[in-house]
Amino acid sequence: MGHHYLLPDISRPGRIGCSLPRLDVPPSELPSEELLRQELNLPELSEVDVVRYFIALSKLNYGVDTGFYPLGSCTMKYNPRLHEDIAQLPGFASIHPYQPVESVQGALQLMFELQQYLAEITGMNATSLAPMAGAQGELASILLVKAYHHARGDRLRKKILVPDSSHGTNPATAAMCGFEVGTVSSNNEGNVDLNSLESMMNEEAAAVTLTIPNTLGLFDPQIAEISRLVHERGGLLCGDGANLNSLLGKAKFGDLGIDCVQVNLHKTFSTPHGGGGPGSGPICVKGNLAQFLPSPLVIKNDKEYTFTIPLKSIGRLGASYGNFGVMVKAYAYIRTLGAEGLKEVSENAVLNANYLKEKLKAYYHLPYDRTCMHEVVFSGKKQKAKGVKTLDIAKRLLDYGFHPPTIYFPLVVSEAIMTEPTETESKETLDAYIDAMKEIAREADENPEILHTAPHNTPVRRLDEVKAARQLDLRWRMGKHH
Repeated sequence: MGHHYLLPDISRPGRIGCSLPRLDVPPSELPSEELLRQELNLPELSEVDVVRYFIALSKLNYGVDTGFYPLGSCTMKYNPRLHEDIAQLPGFASIHPYQPVESVQGALQLMFELQQYLAEITGMNATSLAPMAGAQGELASILLVKAYHHARGDRLRKKILVPDSSHGTNPATAAMCGFEVGTVSSNNEGNVDLNSLESMMNEEAAAVTLTIPNTLGLFDPQIAEISRLVHERGGLLCGDGANLNSLLGKAKFGDLGIDCVQVNLHKTFSTPHGGGGPGSGPICVKGNLAQFLPSPLVIKNDKEYTFTIPLKSIGRLGASYGNFGVMVKAYAYIRTLGAEGLKEVSENAVLNANYLKEKLKAYYHLPYDRTCMHEVVFSGKKQKAKGVKTLDIAKRLLDYGFHPPTIYFPLVVSEAIMTEPTETESKETLDAYIDAMKEIAREADENPEILHTAPHNTPVRRLDEVKAARQLDLRWRMGKHH
């Protein structure tokens, strides 16, 4: 790994790592002496040392390009590099959101067709590409719910119902929009408890937000009954499309009775997710909600494409028209795969997750032993009984060369281990991960101390993670090894 080059003790006085070009401007005086900081003590290195330092540093990065990234509920899958190249074509990358529409007809055509593709894929009637993240798509959904009820003169509905297995952004978004949040319980099968929902679904409930499949990686077979109950009582059913890559080409939100759904282009449709962006969270709706969509939408007139604002739009969500580069990659992904290819995505995602489930359920507690969708949630309950926590399991995985899965989420599963293999991983990769997890289960039985002290072969050992998050140390200091 070249760790020698990550240590700050190879600096030697007089070594120079760069050559400056001949001065081609008039020289100027240095700042006054009191402004010059001699105490910085910057390292002095040759060019080869500088190059090796940064190459060694780069080898410490872990990402989907270097290994399996089973971070459940975030779809950390490999995305085709071809789509990155397409997004960088000058006609896409070098345009400006405020130039005349007649000069960007190709870009508007792409947006118009992407709106139609997403509506078709989700079984909806209209799409707005404006939201620039999944959470902002959720925000648009709840603002749209509020606008819909207010347009009907119904201002009593001040509550959003959220399943206890939902993504944390769901209750946060509802609260941001001025709603109270009601938590709907799960039953023993990991589905929505219909008795809980029925008792809460009254004239104060504006909508139910439902992640399909849910955060446990399970498809709720009661969806038709849930939809009927919500609509009979005057509410709306909002879908969270974060897990859409498990349904592509197989089931449509609209057919399941969903009124609106946000789609995470940066999870399902070919943009690398993680590290803070980029994101895009279009919202797709049934016809009765189309007039409330965030603006602008792209429409096609006789001879050209142009922008329009829906009649009762909730307004803009940003300064421009959404994250266009992510739209380009999503469009390329859909056009590259076609209808049959999109079906294959969901087939492989579900197959991979169920393969992990069957291979590991003898070694780790499986709270819901039923067919899962795109991800499988285990529990470290067996290991905890022997003094080994889920955190220890995750840290030990680092020693085997794997990024850990999501742990301690969803909250409804004690010692949760949520693994999403994605559709892009091969059987050989999954088998290697399975072998590592089996070996860790054996170590928990026979040598728990090796898990308590893991990781052992990473550049830094186990950190105080709360302190590391709150007191970031990003500065190089002489004599301190990072």
